[in-house]
Amino acid sequence: MALTPDDVVTKQFQHVRFKDGFDPDEVDDFLDEIVIEWRKALEENVELKAKLAAYESGAAPEAAAPAAEAPAAAPVAEAPAEPAPTGSATATAGIIELAQRLHDEHVAEGEAKRNQLISEAETEVARIRTEAEAKQREETARLERERNTLEARITELRNFERDYRSQLRGYIEGQLRELDEKSTSTDSTPVSAIGL
Repeated sequence: MALTPDDVVTKQFQHVRFKDGFDPDEVDDFLDEIVIEWRKALEENVELKAKLAAYESGAAPEAAAPAAEAPAAAPVAEAPAEPAPTGSATATAGIIELAQRLHDEHVAEGEAKRNQLISEAETEVARIRTEAEAKQREETARLERERNTLEARITELRNFERDYRSQLRGYIEGQLRELDEKSTSTDSTPVSAIGL
């Protein structure tokens, strides 16, 4: 994969739930890719500088051919003497700094998003709790009213039963008295007076 500065700038890491920041393995893998590509670029840069130096020194094209065949040996030996590795080290440091800055930005963005989600969730919890408490108060009040109504109805029915029993008892007792009176008066009256 040819890595470009745009790849570094636009790289999106997956957010990890329940932890701050990004998946460390994914970030490490991406940084490893950056290092590999950058080392390739540095080696190619050293190789091209060696070829340029050989060409500028007036060496024949034959001399350039062996340099092309053994690019790894010559550039490694010349690397400390040339100012290019210092520039490449600066470039590498710049890339690492850019990656660190991007990482810090993504971490800060992730923390801000986390804080926003927590705040929204707390607001939602408070709203749901308030609604539940209001509903519970309404339901309790309704049940209390219903209980009072039922208790009043029970009292009314008990009073009705007591009154009904007393009226029924009074009626039955009255009927029994009348029956007793008739039976006593019938016993004292002769049969001829009754008209039989």
